[in-house]
Amino acid sequence: MFPPGSVWPRVRVLRVFWALLAVPLASSRVWESDDFQDCTWKVVLNKFDRVGDTHMSDRFYDQEPVDTVDSVFSMLVDSPIDPQEKYLGFPYYLKINYSCEGQLFDLTPQYFVNASSRPLWYTLDQSPVLILGGIPNEKAILLSDTNFETFSLVELSIDSCWVDSFYCPQADFSATIYDAISTESTLFIRQNQLVYYFTGTYATLYDRSHSSGSWVRVLATECIKRLCPVLFHSNGSEYVMALPTGKHEGYLHFGTITDGRVSFEMLPKGGSLCKHMFVGNCSITWAEYLSGEYILLLLVEVEDFNTKSFRVVRYNMSSDVTEVLYIIPDFIPDAEGMEFLMMVGAEMYTSSPMVPKGLFFNTYNNLLFIWGNFLLQSYNAENYTYLAGFPKELSIKYLVNSFGGDIAVITETEEIWYLLEGDYRVYQLFPSRGWSIHFSLQMLQQSSLYAANETTVTFFYEDRELYQLVYLMGHGQGRLVKRLVPVEKLLLYQQQSHYHLERQGGHPVLSFTNQCPFTMLSLANLPNPQAYTREERYLARPPHILERSGFHSKKSLAVYQGLLYYLLWLHSKYNKPYADPVHDPTWRWWKNKKQDQDYYLYLERNWLSAGGVHIDMASYEKIYNLKSEYQLPQFIFLDKGNSYEFSLKMRSKEGSAFQEQSKLAVGFGLADPHCIEAFAKQEATVLRNLVQFLITLRDKKLCYDQGISGHHLMKTSVMVKVRGSSGHCFQSTHFGLRMQGNMMLPVFIGCPPGKRLAFDITYTLEYNRLLNKQYFDCAHPDPEMPCFLFRDVFYPFFLIQDLVTGDSGSFKGRYVLKVVGGGPTLDSLRDYSEEEIYRFNSPLETVPPRTKSRIWTTKTTETTEDGAFHIMSPQSFGIEWLCLENSPCYDTVPQSIFSPEFFFKVLVSNRGVDSSTYCDYQLVFLLHIHGLPLSFRRALQIAIWSASVFVGLVTLYIALCLLWPLLVKAWDMFLWKMNAVVTSESYYSYTTATKSSSSSSGAKGHHQQQGHLQS
Repeated sequence: MFPPGSVWPRVRVLRVFWALLAVPLASSRVWESDDFQDCTWKVVLNKFDRVGDTHMSDRFYDQEPVDTVDSVFSMLVDSPIDPQEKYLGFPYYLKINYSCEGQLFDLTPQYFVNASSRPLWYTLDQSPVLILGGIPNEKAILLSDTNFETFSLVELSIDSCWVDSFYCPQADFSATIYDAISTESTLFIRQNQLVYYFTGTYATLYDRSHSSGSWVRVLATECIKRLCPVLFHSNGSEYVMALPTGKHEGYLHFGTITDGRVSFEMLPKGGSLCKHMFVGNCSITWAEYLSGEYILLLLVEVEDFNTKSFRVVRYNMSSDVTEVLYIIPDFIPDAEGMEFLMMVGAEMYTSSPMVPKGLFFNTYNNLLFIWGNFLLQSYNAENYTYLAGFPKELSIKYLVNSFGGDIAVITETEEIWYLLEGDYRVYQLFPSRGWSIHFSLQMLQQSSLYAANETTVTFFYEDRELYQLVYLMGHGQGRLVKRLVPVEKLLLYQQQSHYHLERQGGHPVLSFTNQCPFTMLSLANLPNPQAYTREERYLARPPHILERSGFHSKKSLAVYQGLLYYLLWLHSKYNKPYADPVHDPTWRWWKNKKQDQDYYLYLERNWLSAGGVHIDMASYEKIYNLKSEYQLPQFIFLDKGNSYEFSLKMRSKEGSAFQEQSKLAVGFGLADPHCIEAFAKQEATVLRNLVQFLITLRDKKLCYDQGISGHHLMKTSVMVKVRGSSGHCFQSTHFGLRMQGNMMLPVFIGCPPGKRLAFDITYTLEYNRLLNKQYFDCAHPDPEMPCFLFRDVFYPFFLIQDLVTGDSGSFKGRYVLKVVGGGPTLDSLRDYSEEEIYRFNSPLETVPPRTKSRIWTTKTTETTEDGAFHIMSPQSFGIEWLCLENSPCYDTVPQSIFSPEFFFKVLVSNRGVDSSTYCDYQLVFLLHIHGLPLSFRRALQIAIWSASVFVGLVTLYIALCLLWPLLVKAWDMFLWKMNAVVTSESYYSYTTATKSSSSSSGAKGHHQQQGHLQS
């Protein structure tokens, strides 16, 4: 038995392709323990036949639907479902449980003790699994598909052949997996100087008998010293970079992963980087790929004239051009007493050498870091700022970026430092006074996530929060746990360490120094988020259970699965050329059942619903009016000229609002100021000490051309900062302690996802009927594709449908209309070639030499720049059909006794002609035209045939009229003669029979008399 869905108090939103099994049940430990951070939601998948089994979890790799629910739906008579539909379900159920036991996994200490942490590399928002190497002397990786809530230790069966030779230097051999990168379809690892990749079902990794053949060795003749990740996908592909050593030092192998296919290209194309830079020897230390720009940023060590130096080099993959952007100083600048130092060339230097080790580029804000035993940052890769707060005695091992304004810096000694992007101050998190306070509190609470003996495995960001994967040793047992690094709490503890004693009433009182410039900060007037985040959401409540126990059964869960799958099927099917009268994917589901809604409700209230399940039609709908949660979204999309507005309220600590206006100031950090602009307008308030700003972010219509909806977007960001708040302002929320005063908002400029162009058939029919004073549909009308008469002027109209917000309005931009295919029947449709499309649609066909191939024309005179095609708009003149003698619709043979018909495949596109949007709208739809005229020859032939048949029929009629009396008379004569003959024959037969009878009687009497006489 399962908890009932009918008692769920809140509206749930369908965001994954799984059916919810049950309401989460809180563990009894919640009531017994105050250690709530150890309590988490646990999610597992179960097969249909194992629903409800406790402590059971299944893994699924086959995503095909199953038909286990159709038999249940066949019993639901008198329910708002379509009995003609075949309902399918998912091959699994999602089971959610609330547990306070924590995720603890026992692993051998040798895997982690005395091992250093390593970076976790993967393609953001794409990789279904995460992998982590670095296990000492083991050909094994940690693999997780739950962000290390759960994981597996997988031993790899790879050949480990070592290509040690004179051109492949290697100090020693180790079985350790040094670099590990996961993408959406492929895993990459490096062991020693060998690179392998895996493509396939991840379940194969657990099978030692097959996993060896699944790992493919790539770059077999190369010695690879490092793999460099590319964290963002672009242009439909993912990428990875391999840095060789030995014979190909100074080159880079650029790997592209597209649909599971891996290919590598050696760059630069025109020779080694040393040749491009005109130096003797060089070595690439690190590489960063700027996704979508075909640019590589390289950290290069140059050795020339017995001197060594490091340079930042830009390589253009398209033009094969190399440019030195920055020569890194040999020594660390002298910035004692400063937080940062601008590198302008006139600064003083210490005797400590600068040792660069890597680069890090944030594509959202164009912020480039050069890191080693120092931190340099730049917004243009040419002008740099030295962050003096990071000690030169330490050396950075790797950086971890949240891409939301936060950076964690991990050193070789496992220290944790923290940096807010856009700020210059670096904070030490571990070891620190704040960490000591936090750790002591956790040990007092006997938290299972902390121990006296710990080894860090890795750090990573999840939902903009920093997590640590750590190995704990205690009581002779080792455990691997995932725990939150409370950055805000650590900074707050460190801030509260600044205090002094004050005398109040003769008693000393602790007084903490509050460095935050405001006492309250909140966001107001936030717009509904869906218009900017572009998330489509559905309401999908489970069916009501007509059981007194109120618990779900497998039957009701099967119904819920079928309804969810059907809802998602409607969602995918909705993207069609002809717009529905109602802009909602669920409209077709219930449009024929709404009138019976009261009847279904009557059955439910009287416990008469079939199958003991009541389906409420109002429980399955698309959500368009989701409200804001009083915080900025994780990201927004902006179309051409669009803006995003919200209000920022702050309450000053003391004095009047007028006095505090100069102190409470708002600033902006724009990653691309030539593309986006930001304003802060102070608004009047009636409350004392309250300052309110209206923040406006707006696209400047300059940095993007046109693109397909949701593709090839430009990444940028806006940082909203309150002066003096960085690292000083905190607020307790129901999400936990949050830092205030620094808000980074990633922005995607381009055509937002979920916007499409559709043929407005409803208004097109109405407008055509109005202007043409008539409308004639086909003899056999199709409600999904109405017909239009050939001789009527055709006025098409189109809609811009927003699948996220539900908005639907007329498309008012300009567009090009082309007939790109067609045929007299749906079965005979064909696509036209480029040359045919030009001949059939171009207005230049009216200029000699004419081919007489045009299908249509218009009185609109505006054309594209080359004059090849007409530019249309809602204000344009209509389309007149021509079908000239060399066009495919000329002289169409009728398929029946009705007039000829033709199906045109029409392409509508606004690319290159519409400047009102970044969206490259393309719509292809079929247009059914009837009443096409016949050619003169065929019309003459049909006329002759028709006349011949008519004359023949008339002649036959006249002949029949003239000859009919004679024929009747002849027929009567024939019948009289036939009757006479029949009568004569009958009389003759009768006479002959009579005579024969008389003769027989006389002979018989004579014989009798003779016999009598004789006797």
